[in-house]
Amino acid sequence: MATDKHVVVYGASGYTGRLICEYLREYNIPFLAAGRDHKRVAEAVAAVPGIDTVDYDVVEVEHTAAALTEAFRGAKVVLNTVGPFARYGHEVVQASLEIGAHYTDTNGEQNWMIDVESRYGADFAAKDLVLTPGLAQMYTIGEIAANLCLETPGLDTLDIEVFWKGHPTVASTNTILTNAAFAKAYYLEQNEYVEWPADGGLYELVVPGQHELGLALPWGGTSHPVWFKNDPRVANVRALGGVFNRPLMQGVPQIVAAALQQMEGLSLEEKFRIVDEQSALVRSEMPPRENPRINTSLDSVYASGPLGRAHCVIYGNCNYKQTALLNVHAASHLLQDRPKRVGFASSCQAFGHRELLGVLRAFGLVLEPTLEVLH
Repeated sequence: MATDKHVVVYGASGYTGRLICEYLREYNIPFLAAGRDHKRVAEAVAAVPGIDTVDYDVVEVEHTAAALTEAFRGAKVVLNTVGPFARYGHEVVQASLEIGAHYTDTNGEQNWMIDVESRYGADFAAKDLVLTPGLAQMYTIGEIAANLCLETPGLDTLDIEVFWKGHPTVASTNTILTNAAFAKAYYLEQNEYVEWPADGGLYELVVPGQHELGLALPWGGTSHPVWFKNDPRVANVRALGGVFNRPLMQGVPQIVAAALQQMEGLSLEEKFRIVDEQSALVRSEMPPRENPRINTSLDSVYASGPLGRAHCVIYGNCNYKQTALLNVHAASHLLQDRPKRVGFASSCQAFGHRELLGVLRAFGLVLEPTLEVLH
């Protein structure tokens, strides 16, 4: 039986999924909360303050393309939070395409982005649907900052960094290890993908607004090289990310190296078991609810060209709330209007970088960007 709810939150019992449900309540958008365990989903959504003011349903669904198709049929937008997405995302994308629904997710997996674009982008475009993976604070805010810089013509190189203060969720930890074990990371050089060194080393970066240097990683390559690969304004993109907690960052290479050593010579199924076990050791419980006085974010973009320079910094707080709000704004837009681009499209390409910035500002999640231009 088709749902009468036009928005699906898949993975509603997870940290980000529950936050998405909160913002759907604030937007007064009825939704279908879906997951693999009815009890967990129902309890998670019921814990959202004021949830009784919005109409929603809960459904338990098996993670297969066929089951997801039947459960989601009738929806117009699917907001997917179930990762790692290279491992679990195909079924959800296939179901969305089958029922004619727009699709977003919160991934940070460059290999997934590249694969999704080649496998599904044309099919979504043919159905006048948008396919927007990577709609998340760690990628979208940097993309907004980059686009603000690129409003100045003549800049073709992007040097991007993103930092945040807090704890990764269970899914985020799993994604980090999955990226390291199964995927290469790329930056963009003269419109071609170039592989980052596979040594797993940390990079020291100057962080605007503080004297201490920050430690960062390619973080799977991030979404930015993928988003800008076919942008005629841009030829080169390098992106690095990390948390402000230096001891935590210093431990990441050791955790990854230990996991990779355990995986050597094992089958794919056994490798995934190691990833799951190591992820649970790092983060086995849901992090505490974000505190805006503690959980801050910073995105910095240097854009350059032969005779021009621009620098944009966006300070924010509560990066998971930023992610949730961005996805709900996307759903609201898609329920009322066409996206700015169909098929495979970044959040800024689909919804506009200044529009997304305005929403984040309206909800008090980011400061007005600081933008300096020399040309």
